[in-house]
Amino acid sequence: MPKFFRLYVRYVDAMNHRLGRIMMYGIFVMVGVMMWSSVSKTFFIPARWTLETAQFALVAYYLLGGPYSIQLGANVRMDLFYGSWSPRQKAWMDVFTVWFLIFYLVVMLYGAIGSTAYSLGHFGDKPFVFFRDLIYTFFTSGPEAAGKLLGFIERSPTSWRPYLWPVKVIATIGIFLMLLQAISELIKDVATVRGLDLRADEPTAYLREAE
Repeated sequence: MPKFFRLYVRYVDAMNHRLGRIMMYGIFVMVGVMMWSSVSKTFFIPARWTLETAQFALVAYYLLGGPYSIQLGANVRMDLFYGSWSPRQKAWMDVFTVWFLIFYLVVMLYGAIGSTAYSLGHFGDKPFVFFRDLIYTFFTSGPEAAGKLLGFIERSPTSWRPYLWPVKVIATIGIFLMLLQAISELIKDVATVRGLDLRADEPTAYLREAE
């Protein structure tokens, strides 16, 4: 395999491995928030922020941990025939089916970028142009000038009314990282079909090999 593909697999797998290991502890954040919700409802004034905070934490836990799940092969798959196949037969099937995942993630990413632009007050149909202008203005004219490009900032319709752009940014990043991981899996499957092995038990070892 060309060096570029090897380096891509090494760095993407290492990054998503480390992020996934961190996001594993997100379950404790959700448990803590829901426990405080129960305590506050029982003994104090019910906290308005607990439910949505738990929902936002779940979004981060699920989407930022998604690339690691793909890397481990922990996603749901039909094992009626697949489970009894050889690694090369599985790779042939994965080379074909991973394109459906990549297409789905591309559509999801486009929607997430559009939704994030909407949450920052862009109601048009060109979210990429909006972010291009926003980033360019921020670096050339400063935060104040960039702020003038923002419109009505979307907020939740609940009584707490948090801003929604942070969780949408997290969702966009998570979908993008899953797309990168799906491409990494495609490269590894192609390598397996060709008789090469780009997989490792510990993805962080890739970085040490590349240095």
